[in-house]
Amino acid sequence: MEHYWLINASIPVSLLRNVPDAWLQAANAEHLVRLHVQIQGETIAAVTPILPTDGLAQIDLRGGQLWPCFVDLHTHLDKGHIWPRAMNPDGTFGQAIATVQTDAQAHWRAEDLYRRMDFGLQCSYAHGTQAIRTHLDSWGEQATVSWAVFQQLRAEWADRITLQAVSLVSLDKYAGVEGEMLADLVATAGGILGGVAYPHPDLAAQIDRLLALASERGLDLDFHVDETEDTAAIALSLVAKAALRHHFSGQIVCGHCCSLAMQPPAQVQATIADVQAAGIGIVSLPQCNLYLQGRLPGQTPRWRGVTLIHELAQAGIPVALASDNCRDPFHAFGDHDVLEVFSQAVKIAHLDHPIAAWCPSVTAIPAQLMGLAHRGQIGVGLPADLIGFKGRGFSELLARSQHDRLVIRAGKRIATALPDYSVLDDLMA
Repeated sequence: MEHYWLINASIPVSLLRNVPDAWLQAANAEHLVRLHVQIQGETIAAVTPILPTDGLAQIDLRGGQLWPCFVDLHTHLDKGHIWPRAMNPDGTFGQAIATVQTDAQAHWRAEDLYRRMDFGLQCSYAHGTQAIRTHLDSWGEQATVSWAVFQQLRAEWADRITLQAVSLVSLDKYAGVEGEMLADLVATAGGILGGVAYPHPDLAAQIDRLLALASERGLDLDFHVDETEDTAAIALSLVAKAALRHHFSGQIVCGHCCSLAMQPPAQVQATIADVQAAGIGIVSLPQCNLYLQGRLPGQTPRWRGVTLIHELAQAGIPVALASDNCRDPFHAFGDHDVLEVFSQAVKIAHLDHPIAAWCPSVTAIPAQLMGLAHRGQIGVGLPADLIGFKGRGFSELLARSQHDRLVIRAGKRIATALPDYSVLDDLMA
């Protein structure tokens, strides 16, 4: 059984469970506190500011930061890594949709999905992610294929990454018998019901239908909403009002919510109040939305594409940050590294005064929204799933890639070598 100390760790106070007042007073200007963490077996056995002298083995972090492992709340593993064969011709949202549809019809059989999704999981694991929620395109017969692959991977990765899946279709697909069949498939697979709330004259009724299907089956909900700068896009408001009207008891997460940043203040305040009252969690995808939003050929983008992260959090709404798409027509870049997501979000959305307050957005908050107790925090009795970085302060942490990070899972140091892109070459031919 593993039994050792991680000494001289700088830990963001926001990531500690049950923080004594003395530790708060000892924290530096960046809200980091120097502590020593004892690992025994798969668990954190002690956290103390007193340097241990008990003779146990020690790993000296030399003031580098120590975080709990990441929780990535919003991904698209089924789309991942198709860029070499499915490049977005102009980088726009519309072309992203069309290009993915063409690629899916031509290639998304079980082996293709399995290998690309597994590749993404290997990257995530090496970077220090412990839990992932992925959306799965679930139209027609594709649903059966994709959900079967997901369930296989969930079982194979169960000892390393907790996997959840959400059905992804436009909300009109939930009408009639087909909608019930898809909801039943999701329920049987232990998934989350979801979809894209595109503007539609009957959008409110479509949302009501989805809430009813979820309530009947005891499912949580996860929506793509308002991924546009169009101020007329109000799906977030409609979801919140529907949740209140139906007294929905499950957890709802809404992703993107971009148009909220473009709407008049009074409308924003009303929507945020409804979201808070409905207990909805928000996930912002800053890298993907920066890539897609405000894109016009030959023109410099005028806005950053992110939702009102600060205002939502100030209202007491849980706000998470996540990866979204990786090397596909919706986002040509990314490597399933949640530290990169966090680093870019800090710069894009000015999450830097103080940065430490936002660390839970990629750890404890998404864990809470996924229903994963005891994840995303550091404390006695919690799982020893940790990441050690050489970066001491936040400027050091976010200035370099931290590719040489220490990843500890269930108390043991893991290999962090990333899979080579060439293993997917035959799929890209």
